[in-house]
Amino acid sequence: MFYEDRISVATPEGVTLEVTLAGVGSRFVAGVIDQVLRWSLLLALVALLAIGQVGFGGGGFSGAGTVALIVAIFFVQFGYDVLFETLASGRTPGKRWTGLRVVKKGGTPVGFLASALRNILRIVDSLPGFYLVGILSVMFTANNQRLGDLAAGTIVVRERRQTTALPSSPAASVPAPADSALYDVSAVSAEELATVRRFLERRTTLTPEARSRLARDMATRLGPKVVGPPRHWEPEAFLEYLVATKAARG
Repeated sequence: MFYEDRISVATPEGVTLEVTLAGVGSRFVAGVIDQVLRWSLLLALVALLAIGQVGFGGGGFSGAGTVALIVAIFFVQFGYDVLFETLASGRTPGKRWTGLRVVKKGGTPVGFLASALRNILRIVDSLPGFYLVGILSVMFTANNQRLGDLAAGTIVVRERRQTTALPSSPAASVPAPADSALYDVSAVSAEELATVRRFLERRTTLTPEARSRLARDMATRLGPKVVGPPRHWEPEAFLEYLVATKAARG
């Protein structure tokens, strides 16, 4: 048996989820993987710049070459994380490999500004060396946050591997069932329907565990209000057809 740090997160859909926080060990492994990739990129850039200098007849880095190198180092060291966290749902290659993800404390995807802030503050977290400040912050804060996370309002969570495939098609692509006229969906309010729509639109940005739990919770809550559909449907399939049936009714 092992110990896990867990917190409850209230999502925009009005459902409270329990997520597992990443600890020092898994974050360290992810950081090592990412740092190796950064160094590899930097070596490739240095080699390209050196080849360019030789091609122009220089024996070493010129002033412009040195500036280009400094800019490249900054971009790789800080832009690497921001790029992946913003465009890859909070996961750098190292985090993806170790099953981690950066999210906002409310469970929503991390944006550019939050990612940029948390990564700029790596300078402080890395002091006085070997990320000592960051490690101590993760160990002694309630939500396992380093200083960059505290400032940006982010947390790093561990993803649970989904054992069964979940449909990923948007609600708009689901046709109304042929027997939808037999379904009574009048008890589902406009607010509840809007909540389901929001979930279906942003489900691909959620962790597999959060996506599965949200779908199950909403299907369980709304199921008794809908008369007609078979009860053996998967939660997401039920939610998709609920939205499609409502749309078919106008």
